[in-house]
Amino acid sequence: MEELPVSGKIHKISSSNRKTCSVTGVTDVISFDLNQILLETEYGMLTIKGHDLHVGKLSVDKGELEVDGRIDSYIYSEVMSAAKKGESFINRLFK
Repeated sequence: MEELPVSGKIHKISSSNRKTCSVTGVTDVISFDLNQILLETEYGMLTIKGHDLHVGKLSVDKGELEVDGRIDSYIYSEVMSAAKKGESFINRLFK
């Protein structure tokens, strides 16, 4: 099992009745729409899937995000290596 890098910052998800969630440890918001939000966190990429998702509060400086809507899933994956290597968005798009 691969160990995750520990930066000393806390990453936490709080969810209430699948209608709201609060996420800490957010370093970047990659994309969001009504059905999916893609975040970079201290511990990897996080995809939040659902319906009628709305970003209520976002503070990348503090690393906090609040989401409203019907939340169906939270999925973690590795940090996008191409983005970390400085590869441009256009090059990643046409690979």
